[in-house]
Amino acid sequence: MKKGLFFSIALAAGMCMAATAVQAKTQFVTIGTGGITGVYYPTGGAIAKMVNKKKKEYGIRATVESTGGSVFNVNAVMNGDLEFGIVQSDRQYQAINGLAEWEEKGPQKDLRAVFSIHPESVTLIAAVDSGAKDIADLKGKKVNIGNPGSGQLQNSMDAFSTVGIDIEKDIAAEGVKASEAPGLLQDGRIDAFFYTVGHPNGAIKEATSGARKVRFVSISNVADLIKTHPYYAKSIIPIELYPGAENEADVSTFGVKATLVTSAKVPDEVVYAITKEVFENFEEFKGLHPAYSTLTKESMLEGLSAPFHPGAEKYYKEAGLLK
Repeated sequence: MKKGLFFSIALAAGMCMAATAVQAKTQFVTIGTGGITGVYYPTGGAIAKMVNKKKKEYGIRATVESTGGSVFNVNAVMNGDLEFGIVQSDRQYQAINGLAEWEEKGPQKDLRAVFSIHPESVTLIAAVDSGAKDIADLKGKKVNIGNPGSGQLQNSMDAFSTVGIDIEKDIAAEGVKASEAPGLLQDGRIDAFFYTVGHPNGAIKEATSGARKVRFVSISNVADLIKTHPYYAKSIIPIELYPGAENEADVSTFGVKATLVTSAKVPDEVVYAITKEVFENFEEFKGLHPAYSTLTKESMLEGLSAPFHPGAEKYYKEAGLLK
C-alpha cells in the first residue's frame, strides 16, 4: 500500500515537473502593429494565429499589440519591449541609417528585417468645401499630419516639402491618430488629413461616406521626392474603391511598403518559425486583405534596408528564395 502510494506521488511529481519544463520552454513573443482600423493590426493577428496553431511544435506563443505605429515599433523592438514590429519601409531605412527620429541616437545597428508586406499609399483627403485639389492648395488650412510615432507624420512632412509648404508656418497642423481623423473631418474640425495605408481601408471609407463631401488630393512633384528618398515609389489610389469620394479619376501619389522587423537579439528559431509559417501558408496570408492581392513571395524580400535576420535568411535559403 505504502509502495503504491509512493509510486503515485512520484508519478504526480514527475508529471508536474514535465509540465513545468514544457511551460518553461514556451517562448512568448509580441508583434507590434498600429491602430486597430488599419491593415497592420489584422496582419499581426494573422501572423500570430499561424504560429500559435503550431505552439506544440515550435514552443512559441505569439500575441499582437496595437501601438502608435512605425517609430514606436522600431524603438520598442530595439528596447526589447516587442520581439517584432510592423514598420513602414521608409522608417526602417531611417532607423538603420540613423536618420530622422534616430539622428541623435544614431544607427539602430541591431535592427533586422524579416520580410516586406503590402504597398501603402500616402493618402491625402480633403473636404470639398476647403477648395483643395492639390497639396499646394492646403496652405492656410487645418490639416492632420499624423500622431507622433506614426509613419504618416514624416510622410506628410516630405509631401509638403515638395511644394515648399512649412508645416509650422503655412498650415494649422494637428497631430491625432489617423483613425480619429475621419470624424474630425466630417465634424468640420479639420480641412484635410494624411493616412499612409493599404487600400481599401475602413477609415478612408468612413471619411468618404459622410455628409460632408470629400475628395482625394493629388501630391505634386513626386518624381523629385523619389530621387532624394530612395525608399519611396510612385503610387495610385484607385477611386473605384471609394464611390463616395468626389473624384472622377485615380489619384497620383507616392508610397512605401509595410515591413516586419525584429532585433538581432531575438533567437533564430523564433524568427525562422514566424517566417516559415507565413511563407508556407502564403495563399491564406494573401487572402487576408485586398491590399495583398499583388503580393509574391519574391516581392516580400524587396524594399528592405536592414540586414535579414539569420532566422529569416535560413528559411529563404531553404526555400530557394535566396542563394
